[in-house]
This record gives sequence, C-alpha cells and structure tokens, in this order.
Amino acid sequence: MALKKYKPITAGTRWKIGNAYAEITTSTPEKSLLEPVKKSGGRNAQGRRSMRYIGGGHKKHYRIIDFKRNKYNVEATVASIEYDPNRSAFIALLNYADGEKRYILAPQGLQVGTKVMSGDEVAPEIGNALQMKNMPLGTMIHNIEMQPGQGGKLVRSAGASAQLANKEEKYAVLKMPSGELRKILINCYATIGVVSNSDHNLETAGKAGANRWKGIRPRNRGVAMNPVDHPMGGGEGRASGGHPRSRTGKYAKGEKTRTKGKGSDKLIIQRRDGKKLTK
Repeated sequence: MALKKYKPITAGTRWKIGNAYAEITTSTPEKSLLEPVKKSGGRNAQGRRSMRYIGGGHKKHYRIIDFKRNKYNVEATVASIEYDPNRSAFIALLNYADGEKRYILAPQGLQVGTKVMSGDEVAPEIGNALQMKNMPLGTMIHNIEMQPGQGGKLVRSAGASAQLANKEEKYAVLKMPSGELRKILINCYATIGVVSNSDHNLETAGKAGANRWKGIRPRNRGVAMNPVDHPMGGGEGRASGGHPRSRTGKYAKGEKTRTKGKGSDKLIIQRRDGKKLTK
C-alpha cells in the first residue's frame, strides 16, 4: 500500500501521515451487503454511562463479511477492492458465477478480475480458501477457523498473516503473528495470503479531531486526577503516581491476564514470549 504525507499547511496536517488508498477501486459499497450501526455513546440499556471516552463519531454502515467462505467450488470474480470503516483491512467484493455477491477480507496483491474459490480441491493461491491439510508447509494464511465451519476468527487485521509450520495427525502447527506457536485442527479452513493494508500501523492521525471522527473522546491521565478519582492521582506537583494501574486498582503492566488452566493451553506449543507450555 502507499502512504500519503501531507504538507504542513495547517497544524493538523503538520504530522499527519494518511493512507493514499491506491488499492481502492470504488467508493460506493454494495447496498445489499450493508447493515445499520447504532451508536451507544458508551451508554448501557438503562441509558447510564458504562464506558468512558466514547461518543460522537461519523455515521457508518456495517459491511457483511463472509468469514466462513462456505460457498464451495463456485468460482467468484473480484469486482472491487473497497474501504471498510469497521476494520483496519480492506475488503473485496466477490461476484459469484451464480449471481450472488459477498464481501471477503482482501489479501495483499488481490486484483480486480482475479478468480477465487473455496473448497477442498482448490489450488493454494491468493484469495482461495481451503482446509489446512491441503496446503503446503510454509504457506502464509489469514482468516483462520478455530473450529470447522465456525468461520474465521484468527489473523484478520491489516498486514497480519500466520505461517503453516507443520502438520500432525489431527492438528496443523501455526506460527501466529505474535510469534506464538499453536495447534489448530487441520480440517479448519483458512484463506491464502497476507491481509491487505499492511502499512496501517504507520499512519498518524495528525490532530485530536481525527479521533473524534472515530467516536473516541479525550482520555484523561490517571496521574492528572485527584486521589478520590484514581489510584495514581494526587501528590504535590507532578508526582509519578506509582505503579501503573487502572481506575479500579488493577495493575496495567506485566500482570498475566490469561486464565490459568484454560482448555486451549494444551494446544499452545510456545508462547509469544518464548516460553513453552507443552512438553
């Protein structure tokens, strides 16, 4: 993808690095695949604020994405590559041979007019979806199922990909984007390729208003509050606030958040920090 650096003609454009959207081919989404998105403003069903720092934002529609890729052995043509306000990756509109239209996550390098397909017998080419048992070792994949038929749950954000490292009897061993080595059932579906928009993490907003467009309100620092409002608040002058923690006192850095004895522990061969969980 291409990034766009703005000339500093205003304070907001001085540090702004945006997306040039060179891969995008249309700005008009497919109407039949849109759903309304209702904003909560951080309020619950009683109308009381349950989440801070949420509110406003531009109106948007949800694009219905086909994470299951369960239209087997029917050839589809890529009609367009589109922007999706609900996710970091781009999406691709597929026109199937029988007339149906579906959105999928667009892999890097997918072009308009390319033919893609899902099924057990399809070739391991970019955009095709197949079971991991039919893929060659070393393949870069995304949109990975955790249970057969469940739909892709893993590796869906911009620029992400997992690598098929090994195959065992029931399991495929994947190297995840975090560096973790884990097993997934080998008859789960995944899509070939790296997710598009790989330079997403290099973009900079440039001004606070860009976050307001996304529905994100200003976030106060705990150390700038009073002791009654936050565990890190108070003190004379600019006190450090002690160990970083949340408003409820939960440590923010270094504490393990994974449930002990979780059922999927036996499927993790090596954590992302290099520690091995299974013998």
